[in-house]
Amino acid sequence: MRSQRTMSRWAALAGVWCLAAASGFAVPRAADSVGPRDEAHDFDFISGVWSAHFRHVLDPFAGGHRAVELDGTISVDKVWNGRAWLEQIDAQGAGSHWGGMAIFLYNPKTHQWSQSFVNRESGAWAAPLIGDFRSGRGELYSQDSYGGRSILVRGVWSDITPDSHDYTECLSDDGGATWQLGLLVHWTRVRA
Repeated sequence: MRSQRTMSRWAALAGVWCLAAASGFAVPRAADSVGPRDEAHDFDFISGVWSAHFRHVLDPFAGGHRAVELDGTISVDKVWNGRAWLEQIDAQGAGSHWGGMAIFLYNPKTHQWSQSFVNRESGAWAAPLIGDFRSGRGELYSQDSYGGRSILVRGVWSDITPDSHDYTECLSDDGGATWQLGLLVHWTRVRA
């Protein structure tokens, strides 16, 4: 178990990291265990049309007992020869209809990706998540607010195969010491 001092130090570093990333500064990267690769192609797996099941937790900091389940379609198109991707989301469930758009951009100077999302209802961009892929898993982070307090957001791309993958978004209100599930999306390929 980590000591309180170690956790406080980690939380402070995570906050600095997220602030630097959100400001566009390069965030130090750990070496990838698979050796040199072209990070500009990390999101190539996302191209195509996908069937998606969404589980959006409405109360992540209050036990996560209330959630909305949606099913929909996600279409993702390559931009700038794969150094950017445009994602369009259309989902419905339990009498509700939801949609949004995301853009993924590769920064060749930092060798990192940003993921920016806009909800069709609000028309306002959320703070971009910034990070990279290591050993076939993408982790992107951001600083945002929830219920009037500052939080960290972690988006993770995992279990990536040619025909499916998962995206989870977790929130932390204690500097990254603990994470609460906010969104889980399971993607299944419809066509390339």
